[in-house]
Amino acid sequence: MLLTPTGGICRGANTNGVTTYPLNNAPQVREAYQHLYILDYDGAVKRFEQIVVAHPNDAMARAYLLNAVTMRELYRLDLLDTTFYANDGFLTGRHPVPEDPQARDRIFSIFDSVTGLAEQALKANNKDANALYARGWARSLKAAYMAMVERSFSGALRLASQARSDNEKVLDIDPNYVDAKMVVGIYQYVIGALPFAFKIMVGFAGIHGSKSEGMALLRDSASRGVLTKVESKTVIALFLRREAKYEEAIGVIRGLKSEYPRDFLFCLEDANLLKDAGQGYAAIAAYKTVVDQAQKPGYFPSAHRDLAYFGLAESYRGQREYAEAAANYTKAAWEPEAGAELKRRALVAAGQMFDLLHERDKALASYRAAVAAGPDTTQADQAKKYIKSPFTMK
Repeated sequence: MLLTPTGGICRGANTNGVTTYPLNNAPQVREAYQHLYILDYDGAVKRFEQIVVAHPNDAMARAYLLNAVTMRELYRLDLLDTTFYANDGFLTGRHPVPEDPQARDRIFSIFDSVTGLAEQALKANNKDANALYARGWARSLKAAYMAMVERSFSGALRLASQARSDNEKVLDIDPNYVDAKMVVGIYQYVIGALPFAFKIMVGFAGIHGSKSEGMALLRDSASRGVLTKVESKTVIALFLRREAKYEEAIGVIRGLKSEYPRDFLFCLEDANLLKDAGQGYAAIAAYKTVVDQAQKPGYFPSAHRDLAYFGLAESYRGQREYAEAAANYTKAAWEPEAGAELKRRALVAAGQMFDLLHERDKALASYRAAVAAGPDTTQADQAKKYIKSPFTMK
């Protein structure tokens, strides 16, 4: 059981047959999440820090902060760009990320404080569902950071397995603790979708998962979850996209977009899905709208225009409008907030478009810039190939 600052015991609250951690429904927590869901990360972090001060012995209070700080760093690095995860290339390629040691240390320090408080509670009661949930959530967040930033897939999978185990124990204790279904669902789906060769590579050939079971758990979390409703819907849309179920994914994202119209990523994902669904000109219009909105001061609390320019370029490429594609790939690459990965991808793609336009000097300049931005990367290998021989559609 988790102790409040006054020494009282926080028990799970039950509303409409769903059990949740009592603090989840506190007005201060809900307000902080409203900032998180429009990508006002600094505003969210500030509010969660205040909640930690008010609840210093509460593992969940620190887990909220861990979530906000981790998401802020992933967004800063352009690692919440779903186009990067829509296929398995991110697993097998060389995609180094310029890790910020100070950000990493803070994330890991908060993680340690969450798990420390949770484990202290579990020593008193090993069936404390709230403590198990807090620890499992923290483990899942650290696993995401390790996989996406450090690309330590083996370590991340082991930590994710521990997170799944914590959440499964929560559901064994209380099947109505619906929020716990999100982590279990993600784990089931991801493991079920992993290529067998990758499982062997990281030493997990014996693990098992199920995409269908994972999706069912996520749908329940999205429908009845208290803390995980928005996150579960976001993950469902990504998984539907991987399965090319674009219309259903668009429906999910548009529901989120209508609820949080100032969330840049939801607006961007609507355009991404139109593009992937083959609705090229509708996607172009949607990306242009996102770019225009991002240029309005204060419309989006946080916007990475590089992602919108990249998607716009991809859409023009799909329509064989190579000059427009080249121009927007170049804009994406040189946006100040562009992440290292996206910058390299955009530079290689811009070079390809210039080659198709028979503008070899511009193509070479773009390829060389891609190599300079990361010599030991998958994109640099591609650029070096095209430096030797121009890109063609063959």
